[in-house]
Amino acid sequence: MSEFWLISAPGDKENLQALERMNHVTSKSNLSHNTKFAIPDFKVGTLDSLVGLSDELGKLDTFAESLIKRTAQSVVEVMEDSKGKVHENLLANGVDLTSFVTHFEWDMAKYPAKQPLVSVVDTLAKQLAQIETDLKSRTAAYSVLKANLENLEKKSTGNLFTRTLSDIVSKDDFVLDSEYLITLLVIVPKSSYVQWQRTYESLSDMVVPRSTKLIAEDNEAGLFTVTLFRKVTEDFKVKAKENKFIVREFYYDEKEIKREREEMNRLLSDKKQQYGPLLRWLKVNFSEAFIAWIHIKALRVFVESVLRYGLPVNFQAVLLQPQKKSATKRLREVLNSVFRHLDEVAAASILDASVEIPGLQLSNQDYFPYVYFHIDLSLLD
Repeated sequence: MSEFWLISAPGDKENLQALERMNHVTSKSNLSHNTKFAIPDFKVGTLDSLVGLSDELGKLDTFAESLIKRTAQSVVEVMEDSKGKVHENLLANGVDLTSFVTHFEWDMAKYPAKQPLVSVVDTLAKQLAQIETDLKSRTAAYSVLKANLENLEKKSTGNLFTRTLSDIVSKDDFVLDSEYLITLLVIVPKSSYVQWQRTYESLSDMVVPRSTKLIAEDNEAGLFTVTLFRKVTEDFKVKAKENKFIVREFYYDEKEIKREREEMNRLLSDKKQQYGPLLRWLKVNFSEAFIAWIHIKALRVFVESVLRYGLPVNFQAVLLQPQKKSATKRLREVLNSVFRHLDEVAAASILDASVEIPGLQLSNQDYFPYVYFHIDLSLLD
């Protein structure tokens, strides 16, 4: 499973023994794989500042998770033709996400633990904010380019009633530069080909005999040319419509056709040029955002552990990876039982949801006797 529970308990002898019992029970029952989660000794500061940081870190945690999901989605969208290889590009520090989490080490160079906690949090917040700003600008530019290209491609892939005709027709299909004659393009249902050939010359006066030619087809109809005198154009259109033959409004303009083709080639070239740099940027900054997110989780464990267990700082953090989804309820029961002494009243409420304790409002989904945080990598699938 790509789900982790990050917990902490006081580091005194009694609770270290409780951790050992937890490890023994969860291992014996194959409930979870547990590893120690190393967190540096930070400068604690005042308890008031920790309370403020607790709230700020909660918001930053949510923001970071949202940012990595958006970055991952951008990777999916950019790698539209290679979606099977997306996860190969969603790495953290060059390794898969599960390995990074299970072998987490605090990055002292990037986030010095000797700095005040508020400075460390500020560094993380500014880093994530910059990634989000760059993500928006880079993906917006690519999205506009992609949308323009898709619009042009759609014009080339619709039916004969809607698609562009510039890549179908050629100069030789038309009578051009004539003062009196004009060539029209007519869409004829496949079931009416014989009727068209038999009647097109008589739909109006002054239609050039034997001037029709089939130049394109789709599943439903064919595109025919017909040449006639300009002055009967409107009459011919009306008579053609009465016979369910549709005249496509089209004027052959070599310059316009050349411009459309050049625009398509330019957009294809621009997309190809932007693809590599954008994908590299997304990979690097997905990694940076994910690394920052796990550091935020570590900070939250530290802050909440100090607030919950008090000073001096003495707690042990453990990373649990549930072995299967069906076992998570049993795993939760084991943890609540092992650590119920940390908060007897809350634990009683958790273990027996039917018990109502006056003046105490608890939810067995968001309160635990121990410090607890959730890391769900399946959100990136």
